[in-house]
This record gives sequence, structure tokens and C-alpha cells, in this order.
Amino acid sequence: MFHLISAIGTALCILLGVAFFTLLERKVLSYAQIRKGPNKVGLWGIVQPLADAVKLFVKEKISPLSSNYFLFWVAPGFSLILAMVLWHLYPSTFSYKSVTWGILLFFCVTAMNVYGVLMAGWSSNSKYAFLGALRAAAQTISYEVSLLLILLLSAFSLLSFSWDSMSVKGFPVGVLLLPMAFVWFTSALAETNRAPFDFAEGESELVSGFNIEYGGGLFALLFLAEYANILLMSMLTVILFSASDFFLLSVQALFVACLFLLARGAYPRFRYDLLMMLCWKSFLPFALCALAVIAIQFNF
Repeated sequence: MFHLISAIGTALCILLGVAFFTLLERKVLSYAQIRKGPNKVGLWGIVQPLADAVKLFVKEKISPLSSNYFLFWVAPGFSLILAMVLWHLYPSTFSYKSVTWGILLFFCVTAMNVYGVLMAGWSSNSKYAFLGALRAAAQTISYEVSLLLILLLSAFSLLSFSWDSMSVKGFPVGVLLLPMAFVWFTSALAETNRAPFDFAEGESELVSGFNIEYGGGLFALLFLAEYANILLMSMLTVILFSASDFFLLSVQALFVACLFLLARGAYPRFRYDLLMMLCWKSFLPFALCALAVIAIQFNF
């Protein structure tokens, strides 16, 4: 019973955090472009996320006639459930239970994220959605490899596979592995389909990509899953590369999340072939060499 209450409370907090993170993104991008952003609904536009949520969920639910109805409706919920499951790895003193081998669970659940995008694109029976899904699948699988290698590198350095024990470490690993921190952040941008690596949602050539046929509440679920993963990757970045208590962890995670927003406002979209070459010819050899050095050092 207490475990269920803890899970529901965690999910509600994440959904509320995602809602206001979207408002923060719109404010950051608007000031980067010398404009105001949302400022009409409530004081400084603070109620805008709630208004957007109501608008999306009360819209008529429409699905294409030639789509696979079951997978079309399942895919957004599947993506959101995976994002919520990952958030239960959050190392908090208020959680009812903690996962001892949290990194292994992260490996398993993260590998399934690509299925939600593939189901959404294929079940829509649209060539634009399908192309966007294929792009996202190739990009996600590629950068998952470098992400997991860097994660193992930090885990070997801290001699722990639990997020709880990694979050209370006595020294900042990022000082020792600073180049790896930059590689991790870049890989996290590509893993979450964020600009300048947002090829799964290329409006100029794919008309919004894998989610083109979604609208209303189903689109909101995909949207929530994507932004929940962004906040999760920000939190994991702080756990892996910075030493802090639970309060400073939240503050630093918000700072890293703002870097996701600034990257979107500062950099143009990368070319797709250069993105794949960056992963397989630069990040992967670099991560493998660093992991080999750490493994030899600790006699793994």
C-alpha cells in the first residue's frame, strides 16, 4: 500500500515538474529571441501549462483510418510508463524503497524506450511518421551505446551499481572525468531527441516526424514522456559527475536541464550523417578507451 502511494506521488510530482519545465523552456527561448513568451494566462504566464493541458486533453480524439488502432493508442502510454518507471530510481530519503541494482534496471528500461517511438511511427501508417521513427530508432540505439559505456565508467570509478550510494559519494567524478561529462551531455541530447539533434522531429523535412498523426491527449502523453526523460537525464548527470547532498542535487539538476534549453536556443540542427559519425567514430572509441583504462586500474 505504501509502495503504491509512493509511486503515485512520484508520478504526480514528475508530471507537475514537466508541466512547468515546458513553461521555463518557452520563457528561456523567448528571451533568447528577444521576446516575452507566455505572459497572459495568470501572473507571468504561470498558469499557461495548466491551460495547455486542459486544451490538449479535451480535444476530440482522432486516429487515421488506415492506422493500426491498438498500437496507435498504446504507444504514447507505453512511452510515458517507461519514463515514470525510470523516475523511481531517484535517490531520495523519502522514497519507500530503493533499487539496489539501479544501474542494471536503467539499462533494461532505457533499451525499451525506442519501442514506443517505433510503435508510434509505424502504427500511424504515414510515410513521414515512419521515416521519423526510423531516424529516432537509429539515433537512440547508437547513442545508448556511448551512454551506457560512460555510465559503466562512472560506476566502476565509484565501485557501486546503486544510484543511492552513487549520489552520496565523497568526491565529484566530473573533476576526474571532465571530457566524459561533455560526451555524456552530448549523448544525452541525442538520446532525448533534443536540438541540435532533433532529427526524429525535423519539421522542415518530416512535418513533425513520428508524432505527426497524433493530436490532443495522445500527443500530450508523448510530450510528457519526452520531457520526463530530459529531467531524468539531467538528474543522472548530476549523480554521475558531481558530489552533492539531496538538496543541491535538485538545484544542479535544474541547472543541467537549463543547459538542454540553452543548447536548443544556441545551436542549429546538425546533419544526420555527421551525427551518426560523431557517435560511432568519436564517442564510442573514446568511451571504450577510457573504460579500458579504468578497468585495468581497478583490475576488473
